[in-house]
Amino acid sequence: MTMRSNRVAEQMKKELGEIIGQKLKDPRIGFVTVTDVDVTGDLQQATVFISVLGSDYKKEETLKGLSKAKGFIRSEIGQRIRLRKTPEIEFAFDDSVEYGNRIESLLRQVRDDEQ
Repeated sequence: MTMRSNRVAEQMKKELGEIIGQKLKDPRIGFVTVTDVDVTGDLQQATVFISVLGSDYKKEETLKGLSKAKGFIRSEIGQRIRLRKTPEIEFAFDDSVEYGNRIESLLRQVRDDEQ
């Protein structure tokens, strides 16, 4: 990513956190944390990585709610960040937290087995 796309990604991450937390009223959307935003070099597409607390069903419902609100979210981003063209938004789950927890539990298990 270029320096400009990095700056746009960080600004989008900040704004998306506010928009999702305060502006969206969809009951399907639970507690969502925007963990990262990846913007292409030409600023045409953005992948938003989210972390959701809850069951797999709750995660899927949250993703459906966010996909339904994609147009609203994009228009809000367009108003808050002055760009010639607002990037297309795609949502994806960030599994790094679960992956880290799994590794931590395995390491704890190995440590306990050695004692």
